[in-house]
Amino acid sequence: MSLSLAALVCGLLAGLPPSLAAPDASGPGATDAGDGRTPSAAPRLRVRTVARGLEHAWDVQQARGGRLVVSERDRARLSVVRKGRRRTLADLSGQVWVSGETGLMSIAVHARTRTVWACHGASVGSDDEVRVTRWRANRSWRRLSNPRPVVTGLPATSGRHGGCRLMLDRDTDALFVGTGDAAVGTNPRNLDSLGGKVLRVHRRTGAPMPGNPYADASSPRRLVWTYGHRNVQGLAQRRDGTVWSVEHGSYRDDEVNLLVAGGDYGWNPVPGYEESVPMTDQSLPGQQREAAWSSGTPTVATSGAAWVRGRQWGSLQGTLAVAALKGSEVLFLRFDAAGELVSVTRPPALARFGRLRSVTSAADGDLLLTTDNGDGDRVLRVSPR
Repeated sequence: MSLSLAALVCGLLAGLPPSLAAPDASGPGATDAGDGRTPSAAPRLRVRTVARGLEHAWDVQQARGGRLVVSERDRARLSVVRKGRRRTLADLSGQVWVSGETGLMSIAVHARTRTVWACHGASVGSDDEVRVTRWRANRSWRRLSNPRPVVTGLPATSGRHGGCRLMLDRDTDALFVGTGDAAVGTNPRNLDSLGGKVLRVHRRTGAPMPGNPYADASSPRRLVWTYGHRNVQGLAQRRDGTVWSVEHGSYRDDEVNLLVAGGDYGWNPVPGYEESVPMTDQSLPGQQREAAWSSGTPTVATSGAAWVRGRQWGSLQGTLAVAALKGSEVLFLRFDAAGELVSVTRPPALARFGRLRSVTSAADGDLLLTTDNGDGDRVLRVSPR
């Protein structure tokens, strides 16, 4: 099946109401080989619902003892899910500014220290912004305490293009923060705006990490790792240590990018907010880094992503699983060691649940997905049969 035809089919599937999605589904995946080889079939998948009754479920992360921590954007609620039961960890509605695409968004969890980070909207006086806050959970994971701002001053306007994806570096004390451009055309290439960037900061203090391209600057650019992004929705670290981002395109070209320190990823919608320009505009000064994968036209609204781990996944082991909102699917993208696209797999079993926001790799290799249909949302657990 061609990529464009697959996108059309998944777009039609997206029109099914969530109530028609089966609680359990399985089926082989359809694969488009990008290198001319005969594609191999993906394993059959088992999909289980582990939490229901959510609204705009934005992210899910794993804590100890089989616990899952889940964020809901508009409710501004953090929940703990365990053995199929949900309880509120924190009602943050009095602290979180909610508007449009912005609210309580991505979370990161360090299970051993019971530390939780969240990226969220905030009102500061008469102004609104996006920021990252961290808390400590108690031993029973029933409450949060000791809130500390880690990064503040991410730009916000109407709430459009709020970002915002968090990822703990596996090998250092760094926290990566993917941000949106707040629909302001000059933000992505303005190094002293934190919008349209991937930031790299110390996970406890928010200070610039050594090795940042502008770490010695006295201005906000000291936090910047990469720039020229539109609306970063996903971050994932490969086994080799490389970091990859996923972002929304305009009417074309959702992107997956291999991040390189100091890289310019080419989004520059000026004058005004001119969305007809290319996502990666090679007419700009300097060198712009091309996407490792692009949706072309139309977009599928790619969002969260995770690398697939474990031999049980067969031909999908080592792929990047990317959730799609508009496309209502998960794309499994295989890249070679150099970052070149090899194949794309779209399992039909994951095209039955409506808009998919986040993908997290669980400790046992299963994938955790959140749906973002607005109400009746779920956390799904996906495992190969």
